[in-house]
Amino acid sequence: MKKLTTYMCVAGALTLPVLAQARPVTLNTQLQNYGGNGAYLAIYLTDAAGQYKKTLWVAGKKSKYYKHLSAWSRGSGLKASEFDGVTGASVGSGKSLKVTVDLADVLIDAGYEIRIDSAVEDGRDNPAEVRVPLTKSGAGKPVKGKGYVSTFKYDL
Repeated sequence: MKKLTTYMCVAGALTLPVLAQARPVTLNTQLQNYGGNGAYLAIYLTDAAGQYKKTLWVAGKKSKYYKHLSAWSRGSGLKASEFDGVTGASVGSGKSLKVTVDLADVLIDAGYEIRIDSAVEDGRDNPAEVRVPLTKSGAGKPVKGKGYVSTFKYDL
């Protein structure tokens, strides 16, 4: 009986990841023509209570500037484990950033938001300048930013 229970537990543990399915989500961020240095962007998820949950992408490689992405930096604690493997170059004026991330299906239509903080050297910092609910109905619909981001949209 012990062996059977052990085998069932192992089989259950091996099939559980299949139940937590993920899908590729493409994030498209278009910046305004603002003049000046490249923008640092933090794209991240918050839960229904507005609490930071996960970093999706950070544009800008010099971590000493991450403190200017204030809402994200507060939530992530600026722990390298929060942004390792999800960073790239800063994004220039008028340019776009397109990245694809894997998100668990259970996050969609569950009260989560995608948020973007932006900052530019010698410019304004914009915490949570984009806030968009992560929903099936919101996919593909551009949202205007309040700072350097002209538009942002995600595709499921």
